[in-house]
Amino acid sequence: MSTRPLPNIIITGTPGTGKTSHAELIVKEAPAFRHINITDFAKENDCFDGYDEERKSHIVDEDKLCDAIEPELEKGGVIVDWHANDLFPERLIDLVIVLKTDNGVLFDRLNKRGYAQSKIDENIDCEIMGIIAQEAREGYQPEIIVELDSNTTDDIDSNVERIISWVDTWKSDHPNGASNELSV
Repeated sequence: MSTRPLPNIIITGTPGTGKTSHAELIVKEAPAFRHINITDFAKENDCFDGYDEERKSHIVDEDKLCDAIEPELEKGGVIVDWHANDLFPERLIDLVIVLKTDNGVLFDRLNKRGYAQSKIDENIDCEIMGIIAQEAREGYQPEIIVELDSNTTDDIDSNVERIISWVDTWKSDHPNGASNELSV
């Protein structure tokens, strides 16, 4: 039976909610973890299926992406950083963090990135409607989903501390690791 010694964590949320900041700080605090930014990973592993001119972004081939990332998830200790979350194998995910940001803060962050107004509007609408959280609830068991506010650096620091504490508890609860197999 294949096991992973560390949990896998998805950090997800609308663009601009602080996914990468959270992931980088977790890896700094717990260096046994690996941060996988899915946009970079998809580029490195040729997991694109075209380019969306309107959104000015690549279209990810989700099947190729899942095939490429599954061996990494089976090793454990991965922090997945991406705005989508429901396509990763549930049996390999131990915690899903959904970051939420107030609309004014999110607007400022996206504007500072130089996003087109249509892309800012689309992402703020997504945040208002809770699309990312809904996808998480549809893809994973409710007990592994945690929604956290990400408006300030204090929020981020507190969230990272909370996630590290959760990891410590997970390791204590799984001294021999967790199975990569489907539960029957």
